[in-house]
Amino acid sequence: MRPKAFNGWNWITLSIVLFFALFILFPVVLVLNKSIYNGEVGRFTLEHFSLFFERKFYWVTLWNSIKVTVVATLLAVLIGLPLAYMLRRVKIFGSGIVQILIIVSYISPPFIGAYAWIQLLGRSGVITKWINDTFQLQFDGIYGFAGIVLVLTLQSFPLIFIYISGALKNLDNSLIEAAESLGYSGVQRVIKIVVPLIAPTILASSLLVFMRVIADFGTPMLIGEGYRTIPVLIYTQFMSEVGGDAGFAAALASIFIIVTIALFLVQRVIARQYSYSMSALRPMETKKSTGLKNLLSHVAVYGVTLLAILPQLVVVYTSFLETIGGQVYTGKFSLQNYENILFNRDLSMILNTYQLGLIAIVVIVILGILIAYLTVRKRNKVTSLLDTVSMLPFVIPGSVLAMALIFAFGEAPLYLTGTSLIMVLAFVIRRMPYTVRSSTAIVSQISPSMEEAAISLGASERRTFFRVVVPMMMPGVLAGAIMSWMTILGELSASIILYSTNTQTLAVSIYTEVIRGNFGNASAYSAILTVTSILSLFLFFKLTGKKEMNV
Repeated sequence: MRPKAFNGWNWITLSIVLFFALFILFPVVLVLNKSIYNGEVGRFTLEHFSLFFERKFYWVTLWNSIKVTVVATLLAVLIGLPLAYMLRRVKIFGSGIVQILIIVSYISPPFIGAYAWIQLLGRSGVITKWINDTFQLQFDGIYGFAGIVLVLTLQSFPLIFIYISGALKNLDNSLIEAAESLGYSGVQRVIKIVVPLIAPTILASSLLVFMRVIADFGTPMLIGEGYRTIPVLIYTQFMSEVGGDAGFAAALASIFIIVTIALFLVQRVIARQYSYSMSALRPMETKKSTGLKNLLSHVAVYGVTLLAILPQLVVVYTSFLETIGGQVYTGKFSLQNYENILFNRDLSMILNTYQLGLIAIVVIVILGILIAYLTVRKRNKVTSLLDTVSMLPFVIPGSVLAMALIFAFGEAPLYLTGTSLIMVLAFVIRRMPYTVRSSTAIVSQISPSMEEAAISLGASERRTFFRVVVPMMMPGVLAGAIMSWMTILGELSASIILYSTNTQTLAVSIYTEVIRGNFGNASAYSAILTVTSILSLFLFFKLTGKKEMNV
């Protein structure tokens, strides 16, 4: 970075560093400062942290978040790992469709799953009524700890499945056959051979699930009732007009950031202990089973897939049911809900979702390509720092990021609160890590000799980058971009704090309609969001030529 060494890549590096400093590091530092500085008396204080640890309600809420997250993550692994293994080992009829349905179940936001399960197992849910009428019980629904865990487990295990399916492709089948020849049972082969070899993948995917679950706002807000979690507490403390305390909310956010970063670092340390290089000389092949094993495999795969996709089926089905007052379903099929949201209401929330999302994904793709290339090909202390900072938004919950952005840009000279720009910034920062990580992985697989050959033929470094490197990066870039795009569509935890009347999105609309009890409208909005996600997934398959999504 010496003055005489400054070139185009140096300027790009500097620009990205300034972007990160202004829109990531600066807001986070303001949150930390707000938590320990009392502006009214003009001095530093730890009173907000003391309040947190003095009152049982607050630290129990943190424990609730950790408990829900740990249980949901473990259950997701216990479902996703066997499912991925079965689909790699046993020939399941319609396995291609099954994998697509599992991916579709993941790409919908968790709070849609919460809303759908309210329709099924809420106090007035279809299944709840049937259970109470049939068995003369007083079942009160899925609210609380059990409901939150159910929704987040079923919504998270597909991510474990996607990662492990990709890892199993690189597993040499001869190792499993050798274990079988030594008398190991099927379960023993999985526990003693397969699991240790794919341990890094299990840990990486578990971390993704852990961070997603612990930061989730919509699910505990909708079905948690008395069971509060930290994201909900941060939201209520920051947004409440009566009794809201921004300083205490900042202290909660700071504690949450410290906990999530600590967990992230622990995972990194553990992952280094389980690092294997695998080369599948004989990849695993699916084999046709017979008898009881074949039956149980099909029942398990179909049963789990049905449970996973059930929320999407419910919202699409109920979106075509007539309602009275938006709350009571008559049982008759109708387009009433779609007429309400498409013709009797402002369409701005639908247009905002796509417009803001498209702007954000363009910025994410550009940043992802540049950061990946810089951190792999132009590695130095500054680009290494970029690589680290680019992952920071991954461990910062959306509600915390939104609060940080308001602290940073809620007043002059750079007032952005309530604007479209702050929404785009939140989308970019929150969802950028997906594209950066996938782009970095694909750059690492491109041999530098490809660039050297182009330069030796007379191409400039810039021309080589755009004509050789970028096209070769596109499969990895698209894989991350589609994940970023689909999570942007359902972004709620940051949007619910940052949105204004002019920047309301589909995710916020669904949430507000559920809170108001307008279930018909909520179903119609959810169906539009679900269909958009499915079409985006098929577009990804079309552009990449793939028939499945593996990470």
